[in-house]
Amino acid sequence: MLRLAMLFAVPAALGAQTSEFVAERMPTPSCHASTIVEIRPGKLMAAWFGGEAEGRPDVAIWGARRQNGEWSAPAELVREPNIATWNPVLFRSGDGLLWLYYKFGPGPQQWTAGRMSSRDDGTTWSAPEHLPAGIYGPIRAKPLVLPDGTIVSGTSVESYQSWSAWIERSTDQGKTWTRHGPIRAEGGGIIQPVVVWMGGNHVRFYARSQFGRIVGADSLDAGVTWTGAHPIDLPNPNAGIDVVRLKDGRFVMVYNHSATARSPLNLAVSADGDHWTEFHALETEPGEYSYPAMIQGTDGSLHITYTWRRERINYVNWPLAAIPKP
Repeated sequence: MLRLAMLFAVPAALGAQTSEFVAERMPTPSCHASTIVEIRPGKLMAAWFGGEAEGRPDVAIWGARRQNGEWSAPAELVREPNIATWNPVLFRSGDGLLWLYYKFGPGPQQWTAGRMSSRDDGTTWSAPEHLPAGIYGPIRAKPLVLPDGTIVSGTSVESYQSWSAWIERSTDQGKTWTRHGPIRAEGGGIIQPVVVWMGGNHVRFYARSQFGRIVGADSLDAGVTWTGAHPIDLPNPNAGIDVVRLKDGRFVMVYNHSATARSPLNLAVSADGDHWTEFHALETEPGEYSYPAMIQGTDGSLHITYTWRRERINYVNWPLAAIPKP
């Protein structure tokens, strides 16, 4: 199915929204859980896990770079011997280092975390480093890096008995971490929080849940202590989400607007982070369109990647002018 550089039908004054596959022919039969980072203005890098199927021993972390409107061929970034890798996360710490965090193990209950760093925008990487048991780094979505360099990372634990969210904080560019939580919600388990800055020392996370709603929790001390999580006014089919706070103060979320299915995949906007208005469906066909990742680029536009039917990773560029006022 050819879908390169497809443009959504919107007024020309708002600009063109680009939608394209990161690769028309993927190097593996299955792929999932993408992440995206802007490594230079107009230059992007995406990563995901791919192999025979989720959890299979051949699953590795793959990546590709986008420059001048073209994606490079996917390349393998890291593989753990004879065991599956999961959920890569790309981000840049306050000292400018580019990080790739990932998990490995037969399933979430047995995960260990690994990471690599790059000083040349992802051209070369350090050797994989395995984190101490119980420290995962960002579990699926990008962490929040505060102006003072503090990393506030949303993580979670999926045990056989229950799910709960945690926060890991680092004040030394990721050299050491403190762990805060668990943060729970009434009604069921929550995992995979994404953290956003609300102003001052107020930070918030949004997370997926087992009970059909996205949940939120707040910290007034930059992520050290947290309220319990409570449902917000958007549905969730127990699937990953991502959120950005725009430079103009608005919030945008990419999520599945359903309590039961990973289609449709939607965008919603909020002025205050509390009340949300859905404004566009990126995907509406039957199938799985899930695990989105989203950042705001230096030009103000949104860069979004997500799983397309477990077969490909799709990329969308959404101009700032096409985000409505809530």
